[in-house]
Amino acid sequence: MNRSAAPGMAIAGGVLVAALLLAFAVGQYPVSFGDMLDVLVAKLTGHAPDVPAAVESVIWQVRGPRVVAAVLVGAALAVAGTAFQGLFRNPLVSPDILGASSGAALGAVLGIYFSLGVFAIQGLAFIGGLVAVAAVYMIGSTVRSRDPILVLVLTGVVIGALLGAGVGLVKYLADPYNQLPAMTFWLLGSLSATGVADLVPLFGPVAVGTLVLLALRWRMNVMSLPEEEARALGVPTGPLRIAIVAAATLVTSASVATAGVIGWIGLIVPHIARTLVGPDFARLIPAAALLGGGFLLVIDTLARSVAAIEIPLGILTAVVGTPFFIWLLTGVSKTWS
Repeated sequence: MNRSAAPGMAIAGGVLVAALLLAFAVGQYPVSFGDMLDVLVAKLTGHAPDVPAAVESVIWQVRGPRVVAAVLVGAALAVAGTAFQGLFRNPLVSPDILGASSGAALGAVLGIYFSLGVFAIQGLAFIGGLVAVAAVYMIGSTVRSRDPILVLVLTGVVIGALLGAGVGLVKYLADPYNQLPAMTFWLLGSLSATGVADLVPLFGPVAVGTLVLLALRWRMNVMSLPEEEARALGVPTGPLRIAIVAAATLVTSASVATAGVIGWIGLIVPHIARTLVGPDFARLIPAAALLGGGFLLVIDTLARSVAAIEIPLGILTAVVGTPFFIWLLTGVSKTWS
């Protein structure tokens, strides 16, 4: 690893470790760091832990699946945002702005409406997200403008609004006593109902999509160049763009199907990671994954601990993301490279 990037990677890893300790320790049933260490040692050695059984249950059965899901979802959204920003050479792009989250939300809501299984819901979410991003990119490419970045962002807003109307229609048709409350709470983002069974359909797509993006990391560096320069270097931009969009949409859709719509992570975290480790995707993608997992862990810990009732994750990420986006629009994006 480049020596200049080592401190940044260490910071990203430290953020994730600190967030993990915080997530396991804080809650309605506080757990000390000593008890966490005893439970971990007991799990590794096979000896009975010298702590109450309730502590072990809280760590492995209650908070464990939720913590793992938060890490996976946060990392997935951050990696997807990193890929989209690099591919479109646009610092304001994220899965939710490009319509991937809205498309995945519409597909997942349709799955809930028809009472489908987890894998079917995830499949519909993936199809919806892929169609949405493809529509945004095609429309943005055909509209001739002096500012293609502005056209792309505005197209994403328009497509997202259209898909949001579709989500609203499904909610209007849903059963107001059973389906509607579940859809409404889910669309705001939550990990409260996450169990061990939810981790398998989440881990597979996130792992596959992230590995694909890591495998394409060197070519993604070239894709950050203008189209003509990338082709001159022998990079097949068309197929490569499709592969990157499909991989980023896959991890986004899996996250939406599991945790609902959680915005801003795909916009904020890539910029922080880029500040720490630079623009090279070989370092940027792992750093974004670590920071994204740690960021959502902190948000989820706040969501379940700062109030008597659990606060939806989408609300908290918007509180953090909105001022950051305004700061980005004030001119920081001009220095992005």
